[in-house]
Amino acid sequence: MSSSSFRGATLVDTGPLVAWFDRSDQDHEACASFFLEHSGAFVSTWPVLTEVCHLIPAAMAPRFLEWVSLGGLSIPELSGSALELMASWMRQYGDLPMDLADASLLWLAHEHGLRRIATLDRRDFGVYRLPGGDGLENLLHP
Repeated sequence: MSSSSFRGATLVDTGPLVAWFDRSDQDHEACASFFLEHSGAFVSTWPVLTEVCHLIPAAMAPRFLEWVSLGGLSIPELSGSALELMASWMRQYGDLPMDLADASLLWLAHEHGLRRIATLDRRDFGVYRLPGGDGLENLLHP
């Protein structure tokens, strides 16, 4: 997909997806409302999907993957050059530390010009910066 195919999309981190698909999560109501009321496309990455499937109840993972396959999330491929940039960010933010899912979302923002994210991780995404110094606007915690 080209950068223009993601124009206006919102990046989605692991936390809101886990909270939405796991009714016992403390943030379930807020995240369910966000996903049901938000107009616009969602985009994420394979590392995020892996984390979600690991963290939600096992019985919910097939339902989550079906939602993704029906267009709930767009999942672009990560290139080899993406891995190099992600590795450099993981070194740069090693004191947090930055995990693979966060690095992949930052790469996606950089590669496709996205600046909005839905995340419960205010601390880390409040620190992360793209080349040029831009941060991401968190739609769950404006």
